[in-house]
Amino acid sequence: MLVVNAGSTSLKLHLVSGDESRPVDGFAAADAVGHRVVHGGRRFVGPALVDDEVERAIGELSVLAPLHNSRALEEIRRAREALPDVPHVAVFDTAFHRTLPPAASTYAIPERWREQWDVHRYGFHGISVQWIASQVDAERLVVCHLGGGCSVTAVLAGRSVDTTMGFSPLEGVPMATRSGSVDPGALLYLLRERLLTEEELAEELEHESGLAGLSGGGSGDVREASPLALDVFVHRVAAAVSAMAAACGGVDVLAFTGGIGEHAEGVRDRIVERARFLGDFQVEVVASREELVIAAETRRLLEA
Repeated sequence: MLVVNAGSTSLKLHLVSGDESRPVDGFAAADAVGHRVVHGGRRFVGPALVDDEVERAIGELSVLAPLHNSRALEEIRRAREALPDVPHVAVFDTAFHRTLPPAASTYAIPERWREQWDVHRYGFHGISVQWIASQVDAERLVVCHLGGGCSVTAVLAGRSVDTTMGFSPLEGVPMATRSGSVDPGALLYLLRERLLTEEELAEELEHESGLAGLSGGGSGDVREASPLALDVFVHRVAAAVSAMAAACGGVDVLAFTGGIGEHAEGVRDRIVERARFLGDFQVEVVASREELVIAAETRRLLEA
């Protein structure tokens, strides 16, 4: 099976057979193709067999995650053209969070925002979190996916019950170049006073904030982050861990994945130290294998 994982600025292709995978450079011949799609909205709560209608729906959802869904849709079309005679399946990052209870998925906003315009907390990094949950035996699990994008998720008995990302991948803790949560009043102020245009605001929140914004620019690489950037990052992630532990009624295992989570030992240790007041918990570092989850979900749909 070929797995296509299109990020906002990257493309990862793997051929998967059973529990083994290997990277490939192009759309290699396969019996089926599984595609990672970041935002499934309220429509897609599980994998979907890709046809023209599903393509259109993914395109319509691009307004909710323009950087990610547009890239996924581009690669879906290229892959379907390259491999037209095999089934293609979309696997959605938001689907794992379909179990969020209303208290965690609902914003305190007017009803028409929620019902007419689908402004809800969807959650992201679900494919990664699903993999971690399958590898770590814990009733009360908190997963820190810390990389270019960052999120913290509460997993209770294998089900997502809270997470830091919400309506979009911008919400939550600071990331490499994304801001994380910012007081909406500050954003309204910048627009109302015409200090930034809508386009400038979106660009700077997505690409000039986070670790990069607190370090005088750059790529947001944690190894180049300023002391202030690291202090803010550790503070916010540790606070998120505490909130996720509350959602689980405690924490048995705190798991880390992603580039920062797996490799920035000093940052990881500082987060763990800040969270130790939560009691005795185990710390696990788990490499994410999203391609295996995408392949398994694709197989599950096709064999149903």
